[in-house]
Amino acid sequence: MNKKSFVYFFILTALFVGALYYNNPIQSPIVSALNTIKSNYLDSIEFFNNKTDKYLFQAQEIENLKNRLKKYENNHLLLQQLTSELKDLYKENNSSLTTDPKVELVRAISYEKFGNINRLWMDFPEYNASKIYGLTYKEFVAGIVIAKNNKPLALLNSDIKSAYSVYVGKEKAPGIAHGNNAKNIVINFIPAWFSIKPGDEVITSGLDNIFFKGLKVGKVLSVTRSQGYQNAVVEQYYKANEPGYFHIIRNLK
Repeated sequence: MNKKSFVYFFILTALFVGALYYNNPIQSPIVSALNTIKSNYLDSIEFFNNKTDKYLFQAQEIENLKNRLKKYENNHLLLQQLTSELKDLYKENNSSLTTDPKVELVRAISYEKFGNINRLWMDFPEYNASKIYGLTYKEFVAGIVIAKNNKPLALLNSDIKSAYSVYVGKEKAPGIAHGNNAKNIVINFIPAWFSIKPGDEVITSGLDNIFFKGLKVGKVLSVTRSQGYQNAVVEQYYKANEPGYFHIIRNLK
């Protein structure tokens, strides 16, 4: 290939890559196809691993499952006891249990774009594009899931468009948590009459119907005042080092 041909080839390649990156009608079917391929690949890997565990490590796996079952049975009995006591408590106060969250394990497929670790395409069944879902990792808030091109896209805590309602500190000062494309997150619109300070814990308030109340978000690093409100910079508990499996909150009643 001569020098002139190489220059033409380079320009065409750059134009093609640029069209894929910036042109959504072109990008969308390609991303969809790639995500489908990756999802099928991950399903195959899981199937193979499960079969390997079943046939090569069957005895050890059975023993592990027995031990886990004992632990789950014990925890289940404990939860039943706590549920019974809570129902009695609500009944005593003429109230009722109104929250029935359905939590489901889901899988991250790929980043939306190279270089942006705060947005992930997700794979989970019966997706409703009209809803916003809460996303958690273990016991920590990881972000939210919104619709993009009718597909589930996770916006992790650090993403500037990830937002949900929270409580700050022992006084449960209300505020709105959102990302700023940095390591830490920000809580805005905290009323000035609440006393908050560094070290205060931030939890979800449940007032937005995205999360239920009490999920851990992070700890306050610093506090500033602006136009009658307080703003807090928060060190988040969730660390987005190895995005893989998450839990979504399917619905809140």
